[in-house]
Amino acid sequence: MSNSYLKRGRMPDCTSLPRVWLMTDERMGNAMIPAIAALPRGSGVVFRHYRLPPTERRALFYAVQSLCRKHNHLLLLAGSPQLAKRWRAVGAHGRTHGCFSAPVHNVPERIAAQRRGAKIIFLSPVFATRSHPDAPGIGRVGLGRMSRGSRAFVIALGGMNAKRAHSLRRLNIHGWAAIDGLIPPGLR
Repeated sequence: MSNSYLKRGRMPDCTSLPRVWLMTDERMGNAMIPAIAALPRGSGVVFRHYRLPPTERRALFYAVQSLCRKHNHLLLLAGSPQLAKRWRAVGAHGRTHGCFSAPVHNVPERIAAQRRGAKIIFLSPVFATRSHPDAPGIGRVGLGRMSRGSRAFVIALGGMNAKRAHSLRRLNIHGWAAIDGLIPPGLR
C-alpha cells in the first residue's frame, strides 16, 4: 500500500486506508515512539495526548509526524479540522463536523458521525479495555450490529490485538486499533 498522500499533505482517497491503527495517549509514556516505529509500514496513528499543555502537545505531535512520514504511516490529529490544518496533519479525529474520523460507542453516534462527514469510525469498546475499565465490551455481536449498514470504514477498538482482530474478519470491519495491543512486548 502506498500512502503517497503523506508526502503531498493531502487527505487519503479511502481506498488505501490503513487496517492497523495506534491510538496514542499519555499513559504510553516512553513506549509510544518504539510502538509507532514497530507498526507495519503504512499503518495509521491517531495522536490524542489531550492532557498535555498545548505547546508540549504540538511539539510531541511534530516529532510523531516526522516518525510517521519515515514509516509511511497515516497520522490523524484528535481535535478540530481547523487545528489539524494549522498543525499540517493529514486529517482530524473527533466529534465535530468535517472530521475525517470519529469515535463511536453506539448506533446513534455512528449515524451522527457519518452525517458529520466521518470517513472512518472507531467502534469501541469491542472488548474490555484498560482505557475504559468500567465500560463493558460490546463483543462480536454488538460490533456486528453497530457496523451493519455503515457507509464509513469501521475500525474495531477496545481490547484489540492481532489475534482478536483476525477473529473478527468476517464482520463488517476494515481494520482494528489499539493502544496496549500495539506496544511491543517488554515496553508495556
